[in-house]
Amino acid sequence: MTPPLGDIAHIGHAQLFTPDLDASVAFFTDYLGLTVNGQDGDTVHLRTFDDYEHHSLVLTAREQPGLGRLALRTSSEEALQRRVKAIEETGGGGHWAEDEPGLGKLYVTTDPDGHEHALYWESEHYRAPEELKPALKNQPQAKPNRGVGVRRLDHINFLAADVLANAEFQQNVLGARPTEQIRLDTGTIAARWLTYTNKSYDVVYTSDWTGSAGRLHHIAFATDTREDILRAADLAIDNGVFIETGPHKHAIQQTFFLYVYEPGGNRIELCNPLTRLVLAPDWPLITWTEEERKKGQAWGLKTIESFHTHGTPPVA
Repeated sequence: MTPPLGDIAHIGHAQLFTPDLDASVAFFTDYLGLTVNGQDGDTVHLRTFDDYEHHSLVLTAREQPGLGRLALRTSSEEALQRRVKAIEETGGGGHWAEDEPGLGKLYVTTDPDGHEHALYWESEHYRAPEELKPALKNQPQAKPNRGVGVRRLDHINFLAADVLANAEFQQNVLGARPTEQIRLDTGTIAARWLTYTNKSYDVVYTSDWTGSAGRLHHIAFATDTREDILRAADLAIDNGVFIETGPHKHAIQQTFFLYVYEPGGNRIELCNPLTRLVLAPDWPLITWTEEERKKGQAWGLKTIESFHTHGTPPVA
């Protein structure tokens, strides 16, 4: 049985590992415009200005870059318990934790590929200090006066050894809806985009050509406008931020985007998908063929292959 749509309310935050914590913090604050909202040893909590929760991103010092945890807020305590029951009924394991500021208990589990997911309901709404109070009371924090000024964490793109198994975990266990996918000539599903809400996508699984498990392709932050993406590219070249590709427009999901690398080695996407919503309750799953994907992005830019994974960016 398909889980109730809406048990997962939205992406809460993501955790990234970085071998250069100070440089990564500087990237996210000075370049992207996030605000530090606490530090615990080698872990720093940061937030985007329009996030109502304590943090949008967690940076933790590790020897290698990559994704630590994707945290998902449920729509109620009852929804949390339903998803926990669904996970356990499928034979999946998990445990309860209370290890993040501003949040209550989290149920920590993994998808079939080993990416850590944490589900939670209890969340403390952010109260801005005097120096960060907004002029408009319906905005959690004043807009930053530095960097790109990204609005929110938008989506996560996982690399996976088996795209279909992981996508079906999101659909059958967590209640996500698939919106678009890539099917190779062999019939293999090479990528699938899914949403928990009316956004066109929240999570993506992309085939990892190495056959490895638990790796990250990128995390993405949303901007207000397309012009912000162009400005981000200008700021990148002025501040020595490596641009991998873009600015350009994706064919799939039609997102205007820029791919850059943060100093720790994680790929970061800046995107402007804010005008695309999935409002149809019977939205059909759109399938792109291998031949169609060979045409590249919407305006012909060559598509980044799945083997371009996180790690040290190439020299410009």
